[in-house]
Amino acid sequence: MKLPALWPSGLLALLIAALDSPWLSPSSVHASSGAASWTTGRKIAVREQVRELWNHGYDQYNNHGMSPRLSNADIAANDVAGNFSVTLVDALDTFIVLNDPPGFEDAVRKVIRWISFDVNTKPQVFETTIRVLGGLLSGHIFASKPAQPFRLQWYNGELLDLAYDLGRRLLPAFNTITGLPYARINLRHGVPKGESIDTCTAGAGSLILEFGVLSRLTGDDRFEKAAYKAFFALWNRRSDIGLVGNTVNIFTGLWTHPEVNGIGAGIDSFYEYALKWYIMSGEVEFLDVWQDAYASVMRYSRAADGYWYRNVNIHTGDAQYASVDSLSAFWPGLQVLGGDVENAVKSHLLYWNLWRGFGGLPEVWDMNYRQATSFQYPLRPEFVESTWYLYRATQDPFYLDVGERILRDITQRARVQCGLASINDLRTNARDDRMESFVLSETLKYLYLLFDEENPLHTDDSHWVFTTEGHILTLDHAALRPISEARRKLRRVESLQCPAYEAPMLAYDDPWEGETGLRGGVMWRPDFDYARELIGRSPSENETRWWDPDGWCSLPKYEPYTYDFVLSANGEVVPEDVHPSPEKLVPVADGYLVHNVTGIRVHIVSRLDGKGYDIAKLGPHAVKTGQKIYFNDSALVLAPVGGRGKQGATAPKPRVPEVELRLFLDYVDPLLQLQGPGMHDVITETIVVAATSMFGGDPAAPSSASRAQPLRFGHGDGVRVVRFPDNPLGCAPYAEQLDGEAVVVARGECTFLEKLVSAQEAGASGVVVLGNEDHHINPSADAQDLADAGPAINDVAIVVLRRGDAQLLIDMLDAADRHGLGAVKLVVEPRGDGLAEPDKVVEEKPKRGGKLEDATRVLYLNNHPLINTRLLV
Repeated sequence: MKLPALWPSGLLALLIAALDSPWLSPSSVHASSGAASWTTGRKIAVREQVRELWNHGYDQYNNHGMSPRLSNADIAANDVAGNFSVTLVDALDTFIVLNDPPGFEDAVRKVIRWISFDVNTKPQVFETTIRVLGGLLSGHIFASKPAQPFRLQWYNGELLDLAYDLGRRLLPAFNTITGLPYARINLRHGVPKGESIDTCTAGAGSLILEFGVLSRLTGDDRFEKAAYKAFFALWNRRSDIGLVGNTVNIFTGLWTHPEVNGIGAGIDSFYEYALKWYIMSGEVEFLDVWQDAYASVMRYSRAADGYWYRNVNIHTGDAQYASVDSLSAFWPGLQVLGGDVENAVKSHLLYWNLWRGFGGLPEVWDMNYRQATSFQYPLRPEFVESTWYLYRATQDPFYLDVGERILRDITQRARVQCGLASINDLRTNARDDRMESFVLSETLKYLYLLFDEENPLHTDDSHWVFTTEGHILTLDHAALRPISEARRKLRRVESLQCPAYEAPMLAYDDPWEGETGLRGGVMWRPDFDYARELIGRSPSENETRWWDPDGWCSLPKYEPYTYDFVLSANGEVVPEDVHPSPEKLVPVADGYLVHNVTGIRVHIVSRLDGKGYDIAKLGPHAVKTGQKIYFNDSALVLAPVGGRGKQGATAPKPRVPEVELRLFLDYVDPLLQLQGPGMHDVITETIVVAATSMFGGDPAAPSSASRAQPLRFGHGDGVRVVRFPDNPLGCAPYAEQLDGEAVVVARGECTFLEKLVSAQEAGASGVVVLGNEDHHINPSADAQDLADAGPAINDVAIVVLRRGDAQLLIDMLDAADRHGLGAVKLVVEPRGDGLAEPDKVVEEKPKRGGKLEDATRVLYLNNHPLINTRLLV
């Protein structure tokens, strides 16, 4: 087996002072790594421990929190200044998760009997919406939904009536010039005079789930319209780089000082509701917001190592604060929901190491000083929520270990006689006389779900979502609004898919194919220890016993998530064409057709499947998921970087993007192909099509007087094809000197240019890259890298095979080695076999709006394919 290339763990030995929790023994700080230990029985046992802890909190709330004045503690009295038993309403649908129909019915009766919103209090609009309105709506959905165990035969819509009454009392908060709501409102008298005119983005922009469902269930569209207007009042005020601020003036619509963006407090659920309202309602404009907002966050807020997220200036993207708050721990879960599991794993590791250091998650952590600046932990749910999402996506028992640790810490540190107390200081375990409603509505709900494999929610593939308060909301098909024909025609073809998670590869069965082998869990990731070192937590004794003096740890790699540039056919700087004419750019049925690239700005976004990038914006047009961009600009065909040679000479004639390679076995004994056993399956000769590169020698160029020395790659009687198992990627120096052979290498680890330089220095005539994709790519390199490589690379060539053709070559090499047949040779077939001339464009042009036939060649940028592009020239 071939181990992946890794980074020395010795460099991680410089560790800061230990942060291990004083509440646990050193051995318990490290999560168990035994997947086999998580039997069904053990999961059920831990699940029932969570149930018992939840019942304890709920029972004590009923015993102590329902009275007007508590005799010994007000641990359950937090009503977000509403005075309407918020914990009771907030916990309604947790009975659904716990599969407790009698408990649900009892709670519904209590809500109907006791709750009234005709109170002279001034609660927060946002908190009242997510905790109370969301709880009432979720309770109504399950109490009235037929063919499920929580249907109440006597129920007559009382919860929906309460929700409607509350919604009407909240509506006056939206009576502003901008449509942005006041942060607080008096439920009896409306907005009081002198109320603050500042609000946060999360508070004003995270109402569409509850208000939208309320409108769809009651037929009163005022609620959905108000939340919709508030949401887009914020989004339409985003900065030029696509970032929204943290706080805004509801009358002027201006972002207030210090105009920062992040993923934590003040903004967090704005992103969440953009994605979740799309999932539930199918309204595509919210998907557009999510995709654009996520791309901007990943470009500007994500730190350089890819593991944590900074607070940045919304106009410049410059870092403002290096703090991480506990609310931002929801982000890995949202990344999972959005399909980006790999980045979710990374960001979750940071919060996990913080938890391990404190036995809880401190409210604020300073990444620069590697210390907490606020030590409270009110039993927030965000980290538990993300742990549940990641376990559902990966099925990695590591996350069960994390959940068990969370349960143990909460039980040991927060359980008191009258409920579950918030922790005021994680260092001393000083407790607050308070139990937040989200402990019962979210924290323990997600923890229970983590261990309840058979929960019906896990097999329900309908468009239900958890709100930011953990309430289960969905819409019946009758309440959905199908996209109009006009909008569908405007958006054209879309294809929305998320990549499946792949566990990290520990060792490969075959270093040439690199697709099968030994896979491990999250704990076996080569970057697993990096997150621990990042916050300065010293390793526990149980961790170090797994270390090896010769072991390696991976250096985190950071790839830009998005970037913009203005296209030109020859690489020169050109002015942007803000309004490209139809002669340059026209829409077609499944995307766009570009006749002239010069001056068109493109916005490039990383694909979630890790296979490259997509063009997300093309000039003034947004490119939707599943659409393609066809390039029919003859000047674009593999023009050399810079477009001109020395002293301003005109660039040579563009090379063809593809060449045909004839591969054949050069037999030691010609009779072997007739006499050898099993020879009927051996491929003795085949022709494959290879993609050429924009640098190096041109394998299709005929031998002529223009070259002092003819290119050896694939010419004459052919060149021998060789491979080196000790250097399968071609990134390391070759151990032996070659004599004009063509080296076969796999993709990965280094650039195409670096592969070619290594082969040239060893004496090879060229490189054949085994592609792992089903389309062709044409490698490129920037001018500075080419200058550093020197002119010698023009004497060697590099080509790339598609996945299927690459497998043919591998099979031929394997057969030659297995049967001792001799060498595999390569010859570049002369042109004239039907391949297009390099300067000839496709003559049959589609009419405006017509659909183009899919091609197999894509543009290639900075060693990344632009997957949603197709070359027609």
